[in-house]
Amino acid sequence: MSKENSKWLNTNTLVGFTDERGPAWHYRLEDQDEESNHYPEAIPVDDVIRRLFNFTVEDQPFYIRIGDDFVEVPERKAMVRTDNHTVLGVHKEGYQGHDYEEWLLDNWGHILSQSKGELGIGSAGLLRKGAQAWVSIERPDTIEIAAGVKFRPYLLGYSSFDGSLSTGYGDKITLVVCDNTLNAAIREQGNTYRLRHTRHSMLRIAEAREALEIVFKLEDTFKQEVNALLKLKVSDKKWEQFLDIIIPIPELPEDKETTRGVTVANNKRDAINALYKNDERVAPWTGTAFGVLQAFNTYQHHNSQVRGGVPRIIRNMEGAVSGKYGKADKNVLDLLAQVK
Repeated sequence: MSKENSKWLNTNTLVGFTDERGPAWHYRLEDQDEESNHYPEAIPVDDVIRRLFNFTVEDQPFYIRIGDDFVEVPERKAMVRTDNHTVLGVHKEGYQGHDYEEWLLDNWGHILSQSKGELGIGSAGLLRKGAQAWVSIERPDTIEIAAGVKFRPYLLGYSSFDGSLSTGYGDKITLVVCDNTLNAAIREQGNTYRLRHTRHSMLRIAEAREALEIVFKLEDTFKQEVNALLKLKVSDKKWEQFLDIIIPIPELPEDKETTRGVTVANNKRDAINALYKNDERVAPWTGTAFGVLQAFNTYQHHNSQVRGGVPRIIRNMEGAVSGKYGKADKNVLDLLAQVK
């Protein structure tokens, strides 16, 4: 279970449109409060404010203890929650925190003010004791391509008080079958609009709209990408050749029967091969470039080792917003194209 323990995930994250997407992977009835964190339709804005963004963060002087005395550290300040006094981060004097309600709720209204069509909050949450937050904006309906690929386009807003994330807004795709994140234009890193945490940071609405291109354009882009990948056939021989390129087995020294590197590579290949050929989240598209991409993307989201004690849900969110997953997906397709 995530170190963002089950109780936290069931009370500090909200999941919308569950009639379409089903329950979240972390759902535990016994860890819900009096109110469920699952919503059949869009999450009301007032609920996000009341249940998640119900605190402010203030600048406070930063002290260190020397013996029995406390000495203020010059040009440093702490970002402190006003409700429970949790220190969310320590920064230089020029750092400017971005209030979650203003930057992740109010600003979506400004960015989307000229959009046509029904949009609502699909998910929202706090991580790292409130040091990170996100809000996604989605259409209510799930879209299905003829090959059985179900997906949900969304716009993701995110911020932090611990320096781990800039404040940003990006376009993404959720694959319903596995809850994985993909870019709408899979071969690219996606559209993102970011702002640094400085005193002079200011949202420029026109720039943000242009950068994001708004959620309604994501559907056609993603359909074209997926259909193109479904048409690219991958034989068993080509799949094995591809594995040799992307996960090569290190050569063994003459005096050893195996090494840790060989073991790690073989274990990873076995895990991805099992996903590709047998897992219901991937196997329907085995034999296509989309199946190859799906195998590695699913491994990255659900199977790969999480280092440093970072909970998987945090790692997945940071991988999505930072562009790390987009780069990994592009690398898979670039290497696959090398196999003839």
